Amino acid sequence: MSDGTIRARGLCKRFGAKVALEPCDLDVEAGRVTGLLGPNGSGKSTLMRLLVGLVRPDAGGASVAGVALEGDGLAVRRRCAYAPGEIGLYGELRGDEHLDWFLRGRERESRARARALAESFELPLRRRVHTYSHGMKRQLMFAAALAPRVPVRILDEPSEGLDPQKRSTMIQLLQEDAARGTTVLLSSHHLGEVDRVCTSYVFLSGGRKISTERTEDVARRARRLVRATFGSEVRLAELAARLRTARASVRGELLVAELDSDDPRPFLAELATLEGFGAPRTLEYGQVSLSELYRGLYGVEEAC
Repeated sequence: MSDGTIRARGLCKRFGAKVALEPCDLDVEAGRVTGLLGPNGSGKSTLMRLLVGLVRPDAGGASVAGVALEGDGLAVRRRCAYAPGEIGLYGELRGDEHLDWFLRGRERESRARARALAESFELPLRRRVHTYSHGMKRQLMFAAALAPRVPVRILDEPSEGLDPQKRSTMIQLLQEDAARGTTVLLSSHHLGEVDRVCTSYVFLSGGRKISTERTEDVARRARRLVRATFGSEVRLAELAARLRTARASVRGELLVAELDSDDPRPFLAELATLEGFGAPRTLEYGQVSLSELYRGLYGVEEAC
């Protein structure tokens, strides 16, 4: 394996008057699984296409697996595997024939690995692809993308359209791939999925990178987060406004408090002294979900 890092500096793209990606810097460390997150139209697919040379940037540059992005990007694509978000397959080919076509130019062993992966998904490789369901086509593309021995994989919505069991199998395969030192950059709409497999996250919105988070950073943030549930009769907005040891927000019967320090005891002591609100029904400390990060960045409950 060669250097599995991904680097971009000032990478940007316009389509006419539309800015698909503002100047973007990106650093993906070797051996990490990094999730690229954001609503539709945020620039995720554009960034991935730029990185593999399928779309040429208007400015900026990048390198993938130690290879500079130049010309048509062929040198980069030799060092990485890419699975696009769109499904455009040759329906008259059989599944096994399509795997061979996907992997033309790759080492011979990759075809055998692709067949083994496809069979683990129980794909009927002797059937023509036009008889496949949407999810089966997605699994065929994933098997082809995971088969080559390359240092980097760039996967755009690889689990879109899969049932929970197949999605879980895919996550396990990605975890095993990363354990061998492969760098994976993937986009997904399933927050629970990336929460399980990713060790870092890049958030995009409106073609602009707005945040980079690592699991270590999320853990530090979690140490300052307390959730408390109260009865419907408790005036939580008033309670949140009176707190001095935390910044609090209210969602229904839930009070979410971000503490001023890693020590929750001053907050709990203050909560106990505030009269007229009663004791919380439940308390949770030291956890923050990716959904909450997403909500904080975009003000929405789920990726869309």
